[in-house]
Amino acid sequence: MKMLLTSVFGPFSVDDQYGEKENKMELFHNQVTREQGIFSYRFNHSSHGLYLLAENIDVPTAVLDFPTLRRFKKELKKGYDYIGISFIIPNFEKAKKMARLVRQISPDSQIVLGGHGVNIPNIENMIEHDFICHGEGISFLRDLFNEDQNKPIKHPLSYSSFNREIMGVPWASDGGILITGVGCPNKCHFCATSHFFGDYIPYLKTGKEIFDVCCEYEDKLGITDFGVMDENFLKAKDRALELLEIMDREGRYFTFAIFSSAETFIDIGDLDILVRLGVNFVWIGVESKKEIYEKNKGVDFHHLFKELKRRGISVMVSAILFLEHHDKETIWDDITFATSLNADYLQFMQLGPIPGTTLYKNYKEEGKLLADIPLLTQHGQKNIWFHHEHFTPDESNEFLKKAFIFDYQKNGPSLIRAMQTSLQGYEYCVNHPDPKIKQRAGKFKSRLEMMRFFLFSSRIFCQNDAAKNMLTEIRKNYNKLLGKSNLKTFALSLVVVLFSIKEYFRITFHTDVRQPKTLYKKINKGVLQSAEQDAY
Repeated sequence: MKMLLTSVFGPFSVDDQYGEKENKMELFHNQVTREQGIFSYRFNHSSHGLYLLAENIDVPTAVLDFPTLRRFKKELKKGYDYIGISFIIPNFEKAKKMARLVRQISPDSQIVLGGHGVNIPNIENMIEHDFICHGEGISFLRDLFNEDQNKPIKHPLSYSSFNREIMGVPWASDGGILITGVGCPNKCHFCATSHFFGDYIPYLKTGKEIFDVCCEYEDKLGITDFGVMDENFLKAKDRALELLEIMDREGRYFTFAIFSSAETFIDIGDLDILVRLGVNFVWIGVESKKEIYEKNKGVDFHHLFKELKRRGISVMVSAILFLEHHDKETIWDDITFATSLNADYLQFMQLGPIPGTTLYKNYKEEGKLLADIPLLTQHGQKNIWFHHEHFTPDESNEFLKKAFIFDYQKNGPSLIRAMQTSLQGYEYCVNHPDPKIKQRAGKFKSRLEMMRFFLFSSRIFCQNDAAKNMLTEIRKNYNKLLGKSNLKTFALSLVVVLFSIKEYFRITFHTDVRQPKTLYKKINKGVLQSAEQDAY
C-alpha cells in the first residue's frame, strides 16, 4: 500500500478558470511587501504540513508540492492506493479538477481531502472524495491506516523557504522549519487556523524535543536558524524557558522566527530572555487600534515594538481592514496607527469570514455573506465577500492597495527597516554586560555583513524620503559598528546592482509573476528515499 500527498497545481498568480492573479503563492510578496516594487521579498514556502504527515505514518508516502497538471497526471499513473489533496478555499476549483483526474486516471485510488478547504459548506457534495480530514491530520491518517496513535512524532528536516530572491539576487535556502504545534487557545473569532485545529496540539511537547530537532538540523544540514510554525509559540512559556536552559547548558545556540500574541510578552517579563533564546523575528497580530481583542488589552504597542527592535528583534505587524467599526474615515485611523508602530514588516489583510470560524457563523446568521462572490476570489487580497455598511467589494480592493502604499511611502522598504533593526541588535548585544547576550552579537554581525551588499543598490532604487533618510543613518551606523567598506564589499555591491537592474526591468516591462518549482519527495517508513525538483 502506498499514498500520495499533494498540494494544488499551478500555474499560480494568474487569472484563469482556477484562480486569480492577486492570489500569489508568495507569502511576503502577496500580503506584506506587495507594493514595495523591487524591494519586495520573493520567497516560496513549501506545504510543510504534508511532509510532517508523510513522516508520521507507516504507509510509504510520496509528497508532490506545486505540481503542474501534467506532472500530477504523470504521478497518478504510478497507481497509489490513497491520494491526499490539500487545499485552501480559494483553490477549490483546482482541488475539484484534481479529484476528477484521480477518478479518470487512477480509479482504484481512494481520495482523502484535507486543509482549510474542507470547511466549505456542503463540501461533501461538491467534490469527489472517499474521506475528508477535518482538522489535525496525523491522528486522522493513523486512524485511517489503523496505526498506533501514541507513536512519537518524527519531525521532517526541510528548508523554511526556497526560490528566494531579494532585489533580484538569488538567496540560498539557509533556514529550517519547526512545526512545534497547531492551534491557539486565544481563538480569535476571525482566525481560521485556531478554529480548524481546535485546542492547542503540541507536536514537540518539551524544550528538549525542540532542541533535539534543532541539533539534528545542524548536524545533517548545517542549519541553525528556524522559522517556527506555531500560532503562539511563547504561550507555552515553560517549554521556551526549558529550551533556553538546555541551549545554555549544552553551549549550542539557535535562532528563531516566531508567531506570538502581545500578552505573552507581559508574561515573559524581561525581553532580554528573548535575546538569549535567539528570537530574531516575531509576528504579532495588532489587528486594530481599538482594543477589541482580549489578547491586546492594555498593551502599549509603540513601547513594546521599540524595545523589541532595540534588541534586534524584527517585528511583523498584522492589521485587519474592514472591521465592523470601519468607515471611510475610521479605517484610516487604523491604517495610520499600524504604520506609526514602525514595524519592519506590515501585513494588511481584509476581514474574511472563513467557513469554520465564529465570524463566518455570525455573518451567515446575519445574512451578510455575498452569494455571488466565487470561492476563488475569497483570499483576502482583492475584494471582500461580505456586505459592509461602508464599503463595496471594489472599494475594499482600492483601500487595501492604498494602505500598503501608505506604509511604504511613510516607512520605506522593509529590507531597509530590517537592516536598521539588525544594527540596533548588534550594538545592543556587543555592549551588553551579560555574556549570554553578548555572545548573540556574532549572529547579528554575520547577517549585517551580508545585508551590507544591498546598501548601494538600495540607494539607487529608493523612491521616497523615508528610505533616503534611513539609508544615510544606516551607512553611518555601519561605519561606526563594523568599520568602512572594503574592496570586496564594493565589488559584491556592484554585482547586486546588476541583479537589481535586471529585476527592475523584468517587473517593470515584463511580469513580476514567478512560479515555484515542483517539489517531489518519496518517504518510505520515515526514511527519505529520493528528492527531486522539476523545472516548472
